[in-house]
Amino acid sequence: MRASLALTLILAILPAAQARQAVLPSTPPLVQKVDARIAARARHVLDGIVERDAPGVSIALVLPDGTEVTATAGFADIEAKRPMHATDRLLSGSVGKTYVAAAALRLAGLGVLDLDARAAQFFPGEAWFERLPNALDFTVRQLLRHQSGLERYEFQPTFWAALVADPDKIWRPEEQLAYIADRAPLFPAGEGWAYSDSNYLVVGLILERVTGQRFNEHVREHLLAPAGLVDTVPSDTRRIPGLTQGYCRALAELGVPERVLVDGQFVIHPGFEWCGGGYASTPRDLARWTARLYSGAAFAGDYLPEMLATVPADATLGRKARYGLGVIVRETTLGEARGHDGIMTGFLAATAWFPAHKIAVNTDEGRVVGEPLSTLLVELASLALEELRRVAR
Repeated sequence: MRASLALTLILAILPAAQARQAVLPSTPPLVQKVDARIAARARHVLDGIVERDAPGVSIALVLPDGTEVTATAGFADIEAKRPMHATDRLLSGSVGKTYVAAAALRLAGLGVLDLDARAAQFFPGEAWFERLPNALDFTVRQLLRHQSGLERYEFQPTFWAALVADPDKIWRPEEQLAYIADRAPLFPAGEGWAYSDSNYLVVGLILERVTGQRFNEHVREHLLAPAGLVDTVPSDTRRIPGLTQGYCRALAELGVPERVLVDGQFVIHPGFEWCGGGYASTPRDLARWTARLYSGAAFAGDYLPEMLATVPADATLGRKARYGLGVIVRETTLGEARGHDGIMTGFLAATAWFPAHKIAVNTDEGRVVGEPLSTLLVELASLALEELRRVAR
């Protein structure tokens, strides 16, 4: 798979109130010089990714005083020879699950949603729901933590055939979940772990019933707008403003062409992702959200203990990886990393925040990157820290 890549790093060595002056006691020209050094070293890393056949990569670094450093490499559109820009939007895939989990945690903190309530209570007498595996047993928390026993509807070949055959179809979650109806559960509810977008489609429906709002409207009002994330938009239409070209080879046998945009229109309807992902964002916005969410500042209340109550997920997500509520927790040489990975037709993304160093990074994983995600994250975080510490000495 060739994919347009987005990579973003946020650095906050000290709390924001202390600002950069405490870290970099220097004159503005020296500050500019260190910013340029970080950008140049990051660009060197990106050039290496492009040399391994990635079309384009974009990164943004936000320093403690809010200064933003960007770097790009390669093309947003190879055929048109249009360079990648830091302002290009890219699909973030399953990173969008973080908005779902945040919305659920916020409502739980307000006493509006019980995370340990059985999902069945929100769908009384609805035949489509009762046909789901473990329908009467799994809870909201188990859905958010991928412990429901539901398999992935999006891996059903018949679903993809229907998606490609009718690219203008606007899918309802109930229609997508019908692809796993009447099938045996992967395991009894709460007794295993298996990553599945199906879980988050059910949660999205629950959130809409609890709030009386469309999910994307609720996220914009309560999570994106308060954070000033104006460049993050739902991917609920085939024409997404500012979306860069993506490239995909893995789905050719299903009829998906390599270029995922034709005359600015997505070749399938990306809205099918919905609460399984469902957003396009700039690297800058996604990194700001990553730092805000995983540092505990996304909304009022102490939601991190609930979010970070994790279960083993190493069978799918890598050695010692664990999954909480919309968070993958990994151990790295820089300490714990909190984040989420994502893939959407033509795009790769991942986020991570390192609480031990107050660093947030979002980058892309995949063979085209040429090294494990955790290794690349640590490399980029380390080079930025090195430059800031050099000036602080």
